[in-house]
Amino acid sequence: MTKQIMVGGVPIGGGAPVSIQSMTNTRTDDVAATVAQIRRLQAAGCEIVRVAVPDMAAARAVGAIREQIAIPLVVDIHFDYKLALECIAAGCDKVRINPGNIGGADRVKAVADACGRKGIPIRIGVNGGSLEKSILAKYGGITPQALVDSAFGHIRLLNQFDFDNICVSLKSSDVRTTMEAYRLMSMQSDYPLHLGVTEAGTMKMGTMKSAIGIGGLLAQGIGDTFRVTLTADPEEEIYVARDILKAAGLRAEGPSLVACPTCGRTRIDLISLAHQVEERLMAVDKPITVAVMGCAVNGPGEASAADVGIAGGDGEGLLFCKGEIVKKVPQKELVDALFELIETL
Repeated sequence: MTKQIMVGGVPIGGGAPVSIQSMTNTRTDDVAATVAQIRRLQAAGCEIVRVAVPDMAAARAVGAIREQIAIPLVVDIHFDYKLALECIAAGCDKVRINPGNIGGADRVKAVADACGRKGIPIRIGVNGGSLEKSILAKYGGITPQALVDSAFGHIRLLNQFDFDNICVSLKSSDVRTTMEAYRLMSMQSDYPLHLGVTEAGTMKMGTMKSAIGIGGLLAQGIGDTFRVTLTADPEEEIYVARDILKAAGLRAEGPSLVACPTCGRTRIDLISLAHQVEERLMAVDKPITVAVMGCAVNGPGEASAADVGIAGGDGEGLLFCKGEIVKKVPQKELVDALFELIETL
């Protein structure tokens, strides 16, 4: 089991539930826009949010943003240690930084001391695209152990100044490299791990890579918090993250949808029907499994593990509960009948 750190009021590691993160894409110095987006992210299910701090204007906005949001705020810092100090003073809840790229030991010490005084953790964010030249030369390129070695180098820098309130990420755009790096790190240390596949891509491929990379690690018991990175609205990252946690069996909150893939027996527009049900389920918060099946002959039996479901026929369908048929329903009334039944559960 990993050590536990606290990001604001959210525990990471030490057996705590795996938490969902995202990052804003507004200008951080636009406080109103950033706060509005963070509130939307929280409503979608985000539990920790990160903002980019590329300059002092952004750093000076952190305090005002923190005062207006209800979830922990992480600041993303590169190169300029003064930005980190400004954000720490303003009340951020975690700093994402690479200690090796902010200058000499005195600057690393300044950030570590400031975080130490306030009990603020640091995430060491190792990325395949920014590995040290010496490590790249040693391993001949970006390898899992190269990512791990880089992380330990940054850890040693912070440990020099008696700072160990650390979370680690080891991200690559290559799924297999990422997964193996996290596996190695989990074997070689007990620091809490922030999972992610960097530059995963647009909705389709980014979701696929994240489901395999993040979900695969979570299914092995590796990982304490994560962000799905998508070239999309950040809220989409949260929806995908929630689905990954459900698929990995780590959360049961809210409904799950199962649906058959259709076949030559199907006599209804099953794809449209499944999409209708999926969309309406977004307003349901009961931890139930809902089935949408294309065949009225064996649909209820195949989906007997579902709490409720519908199975299509020719002009009419079946409404069923726990595999038992409740009644026949005209096809156009199937979805409404399903949600009337869900309301009674």
